[in-house]
Formats: sequence, structure tokens, C-alpha cells
Amino acid sequence: MWHHLEQVKNAVQEFLVDYIDIDFTLWLSWLLAPLLITFLLPLMIVILLYFTAIVFYIYKLHWHTLRRTYGTEGRWDAARKTAAAIWDAHGWIWHGYEVQGIENIPDEDPALLIYYHGAIPIDMYYFMAKVLLYKNRLTHLIADYFLFKIPGFSIISECLKIIPGTVQTCSNILKEGNILAIAPGGVYESQFSQQYNLMWKKRLGFAKVALDAKVLIIPVFTENLREAFRTISLGRRMFLKLYSMTRFPFIPIYGGFPVKMITHVGKPIMYDPCLTPEQLQGKVALALNELIAKHQRLPGNILHALLDRIPYFKERHKAKDPEIHHE
Repeated sequence: MWHHLEQVKNAVQEFLVDYIDIDFTLWLSWLLAPLLITFLLPLMIVILLYFTAIVFYIYKLHWHTLRRTYGTEGRWDAARKTAAAIWDAHGWIWHGYEVQGIENIPDEDPALLIYYHGAIPIDMYYFMAKVLLYKNRLTHLIADYFLFKIPGFSIISECLKIIPGTVQTCSNILKEGNILAIAPGGVYESQFSQQYNLMWKKRLGFAKVALDAKVLIIPVFTENLREAFRTISLGRRMFLKLYSMTRFPFIPIYGGFPVKMITHVGKPIMYDPCLTPEQLQGKVALALNELIAKHQRLPGNILHALLDRIPYFKERHKAKDPEIHHE
């Protein structure tokens, strides 16, 4: 009898050990899954960027064969449109991405686009694809120097005309009749702006470019951009010191949430030779802040941005907040 009791006791102990081990593992996996997903989703953008780079490399290596098919088109035209189609499809599927006011982009004349810089400027990838596909115009883009040190980025920058940019090179691009996009806040704004506040400091480079090239300026803002990707708020002082010393973005980025994203293209600000760079900067900042106030829910909310994917909730929000969302 005691022998049987001992066997039962051992069986119960083994069951409890196995159950606790399995239950703890299951609990831990459920606990960590949202955290892992939240920080791994931004890697999908990195994967898509490298896939784009691979497309460009293949096109570059086989250009002599492919040009028989594409005839007199420019060397990179077919590759750009292939990449644009990929990014346009991704934006439509993952974010229901759309552009409102694309008619404000000129069909032939040069223009300087000034946009708000999100944690990841994924909106500009989508926007550049839209402009290329629907207006047949390539948008030149100014990027931070650290990006050009990333392996594989050189082929992307070569094909899509992404450059670090000085006042003179930017001015020359516009004088040649191109579209150029600049985020005056740059990496600083992407890392430390929390509620869509512009962080331009005293940066006047874009204003000097516009005045020198005598071109119009178009403000551009993407709704729910900060709800798609965010930077962590913990340890901001430390990260600010690191950025001040290195000019490198150290703050971890999380997100990749499939929120509704709409890029709003504002009315052009015409060239005015009477304006100083400081006055022009203030005028553009005001126009961009008006776009943000008109189209962005403040403070930003990820859940509401997700619900914006459903037309019913989007229209309901507009009806509740007509002073923010109106046509």
C-alpha cells in the first residue's frame, strides 16, 4: 500500500512540475510576444529596403540586356517604377495609404517639398512612389549622412537620387527643373519630436535654397505618421547627449502598426524675393503647422489611428472634431 502511495505521489509531483513548466513557458511567451512583435516590425521596412536594393542591383547588372526591352527610357526608369509599384502596394495593404492634394504637385515645374520627419520617414517612400507612378516625376530626396554608411544604401541612393545635400547642390537640382524634398528637422526631429512638433531650431538652409532657385515651396504632412512608428521616451536626456556628441540616432524605434496614413499636400507657397530666409522659414513652418492642426488628432492615439482604417470610424471622428478634420 505504501508503495502505491509513493508511486501516486511521484506521479503527481511529475505532473505538477511539467504543468508549471509548460504553463510558465506559455505565460512568458504570451507576455513577451507583443514586445517582440512591436520591436521586430520595423525590421520589415529594413527587409523591404534591401529587397529594393536587390532589384536595383539586378537591373544594374543586366542593363545591357534589359535596355533592348525598355528602348530609349532612362537607365533607371524601369527599375524605379518596379520599386515604386512594390512600395505603393505595401503602403496600400499595410496602411491604406493615400495622398490628398497631389494635384498641388506641378507636372513640369520645379518645386521644393518641405515635410515633417517621422521616427521612420516611411511616408516619403510611399509618397515618392505615388508621385512617380501618378505624375511620372522623380522626387529627389535629402538624407542624413549616416545613411550613406549603411551597406546596400548606395545603390538605392544612386537610383532614387538621394543625396546628403548642400545649399548649392540642392539649388542646382531645383534649377534643373526637378522636385526636391527636405525635412528641415532631420534626424533630430525624427528622434525627439513627440506630438508632431516641428524641431527646426534655426535651420535656414531650405529657405536659402528656395530663394536662390526662385521656386515655390509645398508643405507636406502625413497623418498618423507617429502612430505607425514611435521612439521610446525613456532616457531621452541620455539619448539627447549622445546625439549631440555623435549626430547618430541612438533612440530605439518601435511600431510598424498598420494605422491609416494619409499624406496631405498643402497649397504652394510662391516665390517672394522680398522675404528673408528667416521670414520664409517662419511662413513655411506656419503652413506646415496648419496642416498638422487640420488633419492630425492630438495627442496621437494608436488605437484611434488603427480604427481610421475603417471608413465608418474615420467619418465619425471628422464629424466629432470638425475644427480638426474638415475639407
